[in-house]
Amino acid sequence: MPAPTQLFFPLVRNCELSRICGTACYCHHKHLCCSPPYIPQNRLRYTPHPAYATFCRPRENWWQYTQGRRYASTPQKFYLTPPQVNSILKANEYSFKVPEFDGKNVSSILGFDSNQLPANAPIEDRRSAATCLQTRGMLLGVFDGHAGCACSQAVSERLFYYIAVSLLPHETLLEIENAVESGRALLPILQWHKHPNDYFSKEASKLYFNSLRTYWQELIDLNTGESTDIDVKEALINAFKRLDNDISLEAQVGDPNSFLNYLVLRVAFSGATACVAHVDGVDLHVANTGDSRAMLGVQEEDGSWSAVTLSNDHNAQNERELERLKLEHPKNEAKSVVKQDRLLGLLMPFRAFGDVKFKWSIDLQKRVIESGPDQLNDNEYTKFIPPNYHTPPYLTAEPEVTYHRLRPQDKFLVLATDGLWETMHRQDVVRIVGEYLTGMHHQQPIAVGGYKVTLGQMHGLLTERRAKMSSVFEDQNAATHLIHHAVGNNEFGAVDHERLSKMLSLPEELARMYRGDITIIVVQFNSHVVGAYQNQEQ
Repeated sequence: MPAPTQLFFPLVRNCELSRICGTACYCHHKHLCCSPPYIPQNRLRYTPHPAYATFCRPRENWWQYTQGRRYASTPQKFYLTPPQVNSILKANEYSFKVPEFDGKNVSSILGFDSNQLPANAPIEDRRSAATCLQTRGMLLGVFDGHAGCACSQAVSERLFYYIAVSLLPHETLLEIENAVESGRALLPILQWHKHPNDYFSKEASKLYFNSLRTYWQELIDLNTGESTDIDVKEALINAFKRLDNDISLEAQVGDPNSFLNYLVLRVAFSGATACVAHVDGVDLHVANTGDSRAMLGVQEEDGSWSAVTLSNDHNAQNERELERLKLEHPKNEAKSVVKQDRLLGLLMPFRAFGDVKFKWSIDLQKRVIESGPDQLNDNEYTKFIPPNYHTPPYLTAEPEVTYHRLRPQDKFLVLATDGLWETMHRQDVVRIVGEYLTGMHHQQPIAVGGYKVTLGQMHGLLTERRAKMSSVFEDQNAATHLIHHAVGNNEFGAVDHERLSKMLSLPEELARMYRGDITIIVVQFNSHVVGAYQNQEQ
């Protein structure tokens, strides 16, 4: 009998996936190697293929180029009003407060705030949050897409199901499988916490369900039910790897439905990084693939804030990642596997979902492209082979999992895509969120960083500080408050409305020159509950 897939995969709300990342994603694919000249290479997740390199200009030449494009030499001033700024920043904000009693246990999470600010059109970031209904804990994650939004969209709606299934005991898996066999209603696995702009793909729900079912059937066969202890770290790793494998397999097999066939190929040929947190009581696991980050906000005894990093970036700045890549390939590729701080000179993150251009053999790529739809065959990105492509796979979706046992002084967790960390230092992020959540501002001497400040300017800084204290509660969402600072901070670390207005007024072809898509989730912990856990174990 047909499985009741809607119990696992909710329907699209407000928009169809094809409208969100259909033709738009194809456009991203098509122009990946011919990116608009005024977008600098360090703002692209991919460096264009050498054959198209002449189309790209470095950041320092962008002004001369825009002059050649007949942009006005004296830009017209246009400022958004504060209500207009707030309308833009609040468009995607979402908050969830955990019920005090959920029927099973008191949660160590008070709630979370999340928000997104696009630089790409459409935005390539995604976010997800859900409560695990058949096990304890909550899942939260941010997903940073590249070469379009197709892969990040698929991962955002599928990964948590794979994790939840990986955490289920054997008897629960059997109960779910028997329900599908007999056509009975399934046990709900996840309770999603989503903004109306966060979508699910109605068209692909059956395909996604069938792949997930195959996964739990294999888990049933592998587990005889003798062991009841489930290792969360192992479950997270298995879920990441299995979903990436299914994304690859679905693209190779294809689908008789032309829309679905093109969808699975778009998902596989685009890519996405993921940073996911699983919180169960005082047990916090962070699984990271790519260069999004998880940062813990810790309040010290004197009231100050310190940042504890719970993830590592998987890119050229990580020496261990560089060493791992070189060890996985022959010595004669040591100089070519990473060039100009990019994988094969093209890709910034060294771990990601999808991106089969860096995983499949050349023969497999050609076979899939030749048998695929015309839109895929016409895509310049899918045609070229990465340079020095000898011993694939060069890319993995396997996450690095970090465990942290929560303490009463651990007040919150920030999950964010690299669009935030490119603009703000981790310590500033934690301090700003900490002060927002507590409503406290430590009045330290103003640091002007070597600037010559007049008496009038100093008066202005002090006035801004006073206004900052009174306006901290204007934002009802911690993630929105953080975006205010990420986009609007001036050289003195204060939010400048004029700068904020200018940044939000940039046309989409210029926005990416200054920042990437920003997606943030701020998780607030219940210190009393965390302390009670500790007392019970002493």
